[in-house]
Amino acid sequence: MYKSVRIIIFLSLSAFLLPACTRKQNPTPADTIDTGIGRSAQGSDLDFIPDTALGGDYGLGSEGLESRGVGEGISNGMYKGKQMIEGILPSVYFGFDSSSISASERSKLQQAADYLTENPSSGLLIEGHCDWYGTSEYNLALGDRRANSASDYVSTLGISANRIETLSKGSLEATSGLSKAQSSQDRRADLIILK
Repeated sequence: MYKSVRIIIFLSLSAFLLPACTRKQNPTPADTIDTGIGRSAQGSDLDFIPDTALGGDYGLGSEGLESRGVGEGISNGMYKGKQMIEGILPSVYFGFDSSSISASERSKLQQAADYLTENPSSGLLIEGHCDWYGTSEYNLALGDRRANSASDYVSTLGISANRIETLSKGSLEATSGLSKAQSSQDRRADLIILK
């Protein structure tokens, strides 16, 4: 009798808990993200964080955040008046829905710190990227956490924080429709030299 009651209680709890665990929000397709300027984010070079990407269910308010003006963002291979040089430093990759830097990726940030030590006039732009899973608001916040995590790590290696810029691209450049394993290349922080 006691064993039967335990089984009934277990099955009853399972019936209530399992449906709640399996509900997932469908990702936002990249071609439906409104950039606030009358075109979708897919295939465009945005030099600001759109107001529509702020707020939502993640506690991100628009207070303290505003669109960047002309000349402040990325344009024609320049960021805030400095030339962007890509391809010198490798990208740092992250686990799914994570901004933690794994031990295997730390050597890449050490390489960035070594480069900046050897080139004191150079700076570093760290762009945080995400895969297509999740909402655009969530991915912008996660990209920001990834970029800041990499920036903090480089700072602990002796590089002054005023030589490091961070920028979240969220899922703006992600390839939609891929599996989590296939989209691992989108979960990264790009290390770009600024001269």
